[in-house]
Amino acid sequence: MQRNILLQYALILLIHITLTFAATNFTTTTADTFDILKAATITKPGCPSKCGDLTVPYPFGMGNLCAMAKWFELNCDSTFDPPRAFLDRIQVYEISDNEMQISNVVSKKCYDETGATVQGNFAKSDITGTSFSYSSKRNKFTVVGCDDFALISGGSGKKFTIGCLALCSEAKDVIGGYCSGIGCCQTSLPKGLKFYFTDIFTFKNHTGVSSFDPCGYAFFGEENRFVFRGVEDLSDPSFVERVTATVPIVLDWTIDNRTCAEAQSYDYACKGNSYCVDSGTGLGGYRCKCTPGFEGNPYLDPGCTDVDECADPSSNNCEHICNNFVGNYNCSCPDGQFGDGRRGGQGCHANLNSQFPVIKVSLGTGFGFLFLLSVVIWLYFSIKKRKLIKLRKKFFQQNGGVLLKQQISSNESLMDSTKIFTAEELEKATDNYAEERILGKGGNGIVYKGILPDKRIVAIKKSKEMDKSQTEQFINEVVILTQVNHRNVVKLLGCCLESEVPLLVYEYVSNGTLDEHIHGKGTLTWLSWGNRLRIASEAAGALSYLYSAASKPVIHRDVKSANILLDESYTAKMADFGASRLISLDQTEVTTLVQGTLGYLDPEYFNTSLLTEKSDVYSFGVVLAELLTGKKPIDMKRSQEQRNLTMYFIMSMKENRLFQILEPRVVREGSLEQLQATAELVKRCLHLTGKDRPTMKEVAMELEGLRKFTQHPWAQQPVHEESVGLIMNESDQSADLYTALITSNDLYTV
Repeated sequence: MQRNILLQYALILLIHITLTFAATNFTTTTADTFDILKAATITKPGCPSKCGDLTVPYPFGMGNLCAMAKWFELNCDSTFDPPRAFLDRIQVYEISDNEMQISNVVSKKCYDETGATVQGNFAKSDITGTSFSYSSKRNKFTVVGCDDFALISGGSGKKFTIGCLALCSEAKDVIGGYCSGIGCCQTSLPKGLKFYFTDIFTFKNHTGVSSFDPCGYAFFGEENRFVFRGVEDLSDPSFVERVTATVPIVLDWTIDNRTCAEAQSYDYACKGNSYCVDSGTGLGGYRCKCTPGFEGNPYLDPGCTDVDECADPSSNNCEHICNNFVGNYNCSCPDGQFGDGRRGGQGCHANLNSQFPVIKVSLGTGFGFLFLLSVVIWLYFSIKKRKLIKLRKKFFQQNGGVLLKQQISSNESLMDSTKIFTAEELEKATDNYAEERILGKGGNGIVYKGILPDKRIVAIKKSKEMDKSQTEQFINEVVILTQVNHRNVVKLLGCCLESEVPLLVYEYVSNGTLDEHIHGKGTLTWLSWGNRLRIASEAAGALSYLYSAASKPVIHRDVKSANILLDESYTAKMADFGASRLISLDQTEVTTLVQGTLGYLDPEYFNTSLLTEKSDVYSFGVVLAELLTGKKPIDMKRSQEQRNLTMYFIMSMKENRLFQILEPRVVREGSLEQLQATAELVKRCLHLTGKDRPTMKEVAMELEGLRKFTQHPWAQQPVHEESVGLIMNESDQSADLYTALITSNDLYTV
């Protein structure tokens, strides 16, 4: 079997080598033709095509018999080695199909230390009467110096004057590499310039800078060929020679001053297989270019000749065989192959009908193996999908899915408020529970951000564990909570029962937790005393509603600032009912295992394991203490006395130093009556005995009443003696402390 496979590969390799050799032979044969075409005539018969290193294409020529017009006549001076070409007295460096590079001239003025002029000249040039113009795209007017400005005047049909200013006071100010106006200035030229005159002037005759800059220079030339070298250019005595040797002036040239439309009616210069191009200089004039697929000189008979793209492999993209025809070419494949023959296209492929049977067998075997592999993969994923469906069905039943469906079908109101999500829906919504979708982690599970198909953003809670014996209780809880409709309670939208642990889907609340806003870094300008009191009132109202207004009382069991969310308008919403329990209307307590968050737990809860509404009241009292003090319930970094906030708060009230532990902003913005009343409410909520605590409804009503108090005027204006006297009647020591705090300079610098 292995020998047969090796034989197949050897035959394929042999065919490939044969075809490659044939293609190489063909390319080599056609390459000779390429060399012949490259020698196309560029000048009139009998006229020289070069002067030294310069190639001179027609319409340019050496003498009047070789040039199309007088302004195209060049003089080749053989006294130089190598010879140099001149247009009148201007040296020509290079000629392309639309531009010509010529020698430069620099305007220069130099001064001695006293400011006397020791050397100076101006520059001028005039190409009026020709079909040339100075290129506005390639040339820039440049001034180099530390005490100079230069003007360039010129034009064609219209005259103009532009200037450029270069100043600097010390050598260290000059930065090389570009012209910024400090030591070097550059500006653009207008279109259609045919003559110019440039001169350079000084402000202070270089006094003060002559030690490093004795001269000023002005010139224009090809922009990319001049690089300002900084102080080195300012003090270089050979600056003019360097510029004239390295920075040419670029001219745009055309046949004459007529447009293509005008020239075609009389003395048209474009010969066969060429087309006309208007110059775009604003002065008229046109040029000729060879039609694509042709090459040569478009100004000489018989015009442009066909390019044999097949002669140069780089001029075509044929894979094997190139066929040239006038103006273009095409590709083809050798006998026994098919395709378009182009590299990057279909290329050439072997014709299976003409190949050896072993290749057919190999291809058949390969396709058969691929088919078999595809069937195996399909069966594997089908079986895996069926197992997943069975597993999800099993979880759905274990988690009380049948019971939930029965309750929904028996109650029409539940159909609109309770949605059962599939596991696949929530996997897509959370991008398969990606790490970057995690909103938070807690003792009861992980919360993910999800995006449903209708673009709604939701929070999806994935619990850590589920007590199978509490399935019926869990379903009842979901049914009740999905019907809860309170502006300060996070809405439970539905659940998914197809996973090992049920998933709960809540509305998404965008502004984080109250815990983050109280204990976060930085100053939160929005968290004023009024907003703290509002949030406390809203949270208390929500808990009161859950206990007294819902169809079945709901005890939260994990009240803390981290479970109070804030929406985009900073409205409080109670969240995370993962530890909550429903109780019958004739029950007042539920026996359960101790659970919750350290620092918020009801002390009575530790001893009796009896869960009551008063347990939530105690936890809410801790949240109120957080809002008043800005301190965490438990902080091991604080001193032993201050480590537990509840004990520290109660002790501070007993010792009449409450205002020392309150957050400065709270003291500044809240009135004495509000702060004392709120502190007393906290003290009652934190009572060690549950029966001595107020109900959540009483807490909510008292907080709402406190909100209606107007802010005390002492927060904005000085405290008067008579006002202090009124306070002293109620609590002399507290009033003294409060007055000292709100008038202290330290308070306003916190």
